[in-house]
Amino acid sequence: MLFNSLVFLLIFLPAAWLGHAAVLRAAPRLRTAYLVLVSFVFYGFFDLRFVPLLGASILLNWLLAGAFVRSGRKPLVAAGIAANLLLLGIFKYLDFFADLLTLLPGVTLPRYGLAFPLGISFFTFQHITYLSDLQSGRTAHVGLLDYALYIAFFPRIIAGPLVRPAELFPQLAERPAPPSPESVARGLALLVFGLSKKVFIGDPLGTYVDPIYARVAAGTDPTMLEAWQAMLGYTFQLYFDFSGYTDMALGLALLFGIVLPQNFDAPYRSVSIQDFWRRWHITLSFFLRDYLYIPFGGNRHGLPRQVLALFATMALGGLWHGAGWTFVAWGALHGAALGLHLLWRKAGRSMPKAAGWALTFAFVALAWVLFRAPSFEAATAVYVGLTGLTAAGIGSAPLEFWQLLALAVALATLGPTAWKLSRGLPPLRWAGALVALLLAAVLLKVGDDTNADFIYAQF
Repeated sequence: MLFNSLVFLLIFLPAAWLGHAAVLRAAPRLRTAYLVLVSFVFYGFFDLRFVPLLGASILLNWLLAGAFVRSGRKPLVAAGIAANLLLLGIFKYLDFFADLLTLLPGVTLPRYGLAFPLGISFFTFQHITYLSDLQSGRTAHVGLLDYALYIAFFPRIIAGPLVRPAELFPQLAERPAPPSPESVARGLALLVFGLSKKVFIGDPLGTYVDPIYARVAAGTDPTMLEAWQAMLGYTFQLYFDFSGYTDMALGLALLFGIVLPQNFDAPYRSVSIQDFWRRWHITLSFFLRDYLYIPFGGNRHGLPRQVLALFATMALGGLWHGAGWTFVAWGALHGAALGLHLLWRKAGRSMPKAAGWALTFAFVALAWVLFRAPSFEAATAVYVGLTGLTAAGIGSAPLEFWQLLALAVALATLGPTAWKLSRGLPPLRWAGALVALLLAAVLLKVGDDTNADFIYAQF
C-alpha cells in the first residue's frame, strides 16, 4: 500500500486518522497501542509474511535491551547489534557474499534468492541506534509499545527518515493530546507537496530514464543524448522521489501529532561534497557519522586516520544501499571525495561558490550513474556515451524531457523546499484552497496512472 495510491489516500489514511482522533477522545492512554496496531496493519499490506519477522525483531531487541539495563553487561549490546546485522545479511546480502566465496578455487554455493522484507535496512539501523544509545546513556529503556512504535511507525518504516530515540521518546512521554490545527495544516501541506514532487516530476522523469538503463543493461549502447538524459534524469528523479517520500512521511507524522526530523535541505544547492552530505539524507549522514565514522576514529587520531575513516564509512554506507559492487564503488567515490575535500580545507585552500557548486553537482550526478546502473558494464556504457565516443552517435532526446528537466532543475536549485514552504504558508483561506486544488490534481493523476514504487523502498 503505497503513499501514492488511492487505497492509502482515500481509505487507509482517513480511517486511521479518524480512529486516532476517537482514541484520543475516549482513551488517550491507548494512543501508542493504536498507532502500533495501525503501523502493523500498514506493513502487512505489503507482505503479511514479514509481519512476524518485524514483530519478533522488536520483541527480541526490547528484551535484550531490558537484560542489558538490569545486568549492565555490554556484551549483550554487542551481541544484539551482531544479531541485527546477521539478520540483515541473511535477507539482503546472502547471495552477494555467496558470489564472493565462489571466486575461491573449488567453492560452489547456490543463490538463495530470498524475498526482501521491505524496510529491513531502516528498521535494522533503528534497532542498532537504540542499543548503542542505551549503552552510551543517550537514551533510557522504554516500554514495549513505545519501542514498537519507534521501530514500526508507519510513515517512516519503509524508507525513513532514521530517527534517534531522543527525538521520539520524549514526544511519546507527553500527555496525549490532539494535534494542533497548525500541525494538521502543515502535515497536510507536506503530504500534498511530497505527493506532487513524486507524481508530477519524479515518476515522469522515470519514464524517460528507466527504458534507457534497461536497454543499456541488455547490451545496447546509448547515444550521447540518451546518456545525458539517463544521468541528468536520474539525478532529479531520485531527488524528487526520495525527498517527496520524506515530505510525505513528515507530513503524515504531523497528522498524528508526531514530529520527525528533516531529511533533505536543497542538496543540489551544495557548494562542496561535505555540504552535500549535510543536506542529502540528513538522518543517514548523522547515523554514519555517529555509529561508524566516530567509532572508526573520526578526527581524533590524525589526518591519515581521519581520511581512512571517511573512506571506510562511505564505502560501507554504499554497501548498505544495495548488495552490489556498484553501490560499494559509489560509496567509495564519495568517501574519496570527502577525503580530498578535507585535505583541501586543511591546506587552507578555498574556492568560489559558483565553482564549488558546479564541481559538486557534476561529481554527484556522475556518481549517481554507478548508483543506478545494474553493473559496471552498464555504468561504463553510460559514461562513454556521455562523451559521444560510441558508434551510437549523438541521437536525440524528447523535447518534453528537457522541459520537465528544466522544471526539476529550477525547483531543486532555486525554488523553496517543501519543508520551508509548509512552514511559511499563511493561515488564510486562499492558501488552504491552493493546497486543496493541488491535492485534487494529485488524486486525479494517481487515479489515472500506474503508481510507481518509491525508489528507496528497494533498499
